[in-house]
Amino acid sequence: MSELNLSTDETRVSYGIGRQLGGQLRDNPPPGVSLEAIVAGLTDAFNGAESRVNEADLSASFQVIREVMQAEAAAKAEAAAGAGKAFLAENAQREGVITLASGLQYEVVTTGEGAKPGRDDTVRTHYHGTLIDGSVFDSSYQRGQPAEFPVGGVIAGWTEALQLMNAGSKWRLYVPSELAYGAQGVGSIAPHSVLIFDIELLDVL
Repeated sequence: MSELNLSTDETRVSYGIGRQLGGQLRDNPPPGVSLEAIVAGLTDAFNGAESRVNEADLSASFQVIREVMQAEAAAKAEAAAGAGKAFLAENAQREGVITLASGLQYEVVTTGEGAKPGRDDTVRTHYHGTLIDGSVFDSSYQRGQPAEFPVGGVIAGWTEALQLMNAGSKWRLYVPSELAYGAQGVGSIAPHSVLIFDIELLDVL
């Protein structure tokens, strides 16, 4: 195979388009995805060639794969829900962990002496968020920049906890999925995920 020429703007952009498509497929691969078949379909479509698979068969196969993906997603969500409940049940037994009526759990790391915010207040915080397996999904500490937001404009677990904290406090929150993103999930957070936050309430603005 001849070496690919990537010395021009046109070829670099072409390569970049391919990388974007490849990244999307890597991050969300259909079951049994075939890179060879993808390249063939891309080439045929670009060249205006007749499809090698008729529309009826394509539609039927897309439906099969959709159903497989939906079943896999449902199984993952069920497993995540079970793992989350087991984690919270065990965590509740640890010394220093407080469980509220809502199901929210927290540990006090540092107690501040500043004001407590209300639901309508805006706060400045530093935080570090992980899943129960330790995977980091968001962190203002890593960005090196505190975050400001209205107390009532975040997930329910945060809204509840912030109103109990004095400015200057640092807590570790264990947020049940129903007080976070629930069955929907968001980004790298799968449906029914329990979230763990180290949250430092810097100021009530």
